[in-house]
Amino acid sequence: MSALAQPRLAYAFAASTCGGLRTTLAGAEVTLRASGALWIEQERVLVVADLHLEKGSSYAMRGQMLPPYDTRDTLGRLAAEVALAQPDTVVLLGDTFHDRTSEARLADDDAQRLRDLADVTRLIWVIGNHDADGPKALPGVVADEIAVSGLTLRHEPQPGLQPGEVAGHLHPCARVVASRGSVRRRCFVTDGERMVVPAFGAYAGGLSIRDKAFTGFFSRDPLCGALGVGKVHAVGWRSVAGD
Repeated sequence: MSALAQPRLAYAFAASTCGGLRTTLAGAEVTLRASGALWIEQERVLVVADLHLEKGSSYAMRGQMLPPYDTRDTLGRLAAEVALAQPDTVVLLGDTFHDRTSEARLADDDAQRLRDLADVTRLIWVIGNHDADGPKALPGVVADEIAVSGLTLRHEPQPGLQPGEVAGHLHPCARVVASRGSVRRRCFVTDGERMVVPAFGAYAGGLSIRDKAFTGFFSRDPLCGALGVGKVHAVGWRSVAGD
């Protein structure tokens, strides 16, 4: 069957009772959660990307003093998501640590929180560009990428069209334009065939989905799921402004 003759995939969002948005991604049913986590219900897999644990302490080592609570906040939100969704597996989609010495800088209670999570769910550490060695003393499985429900979960998006890919790395954000002005939010972005998920970390920052880094990823104008307070908002491409 030629590329032009292939059937179009579902390309729409539906509201979820959790405040998120449900959609079909390359044939797999997924939910975009308000926390920024992706839920693959069929496999009971929760996906979170770019926690950048100990980014605050990394900056402090270079003389830029930030409040040193980012790891505590990020892990607290992750623990809350695990308690709500009760996943069989949590996929940490790369750049879980901000650098290769972050694990050694974890406070004892933060390291214990990760061990506590591993007691109730399977942790898979997909390696990223910031944490290519994976964890050294924490429980879980380390992987370059994994396959779940026909989807390929990896840290960095590959060039060109990649049907079924779920990736992080780019920390997508959208500046959404409305009649009363505009607001900038972290977001999911998808064309129904692949998805880039938002950064989960408290200090992770974001990159506009209008940036050239996203060029060539999507076969058509994508939709984005912008993160609000307890809710994900469906936003069309025409409502997203450049930064």
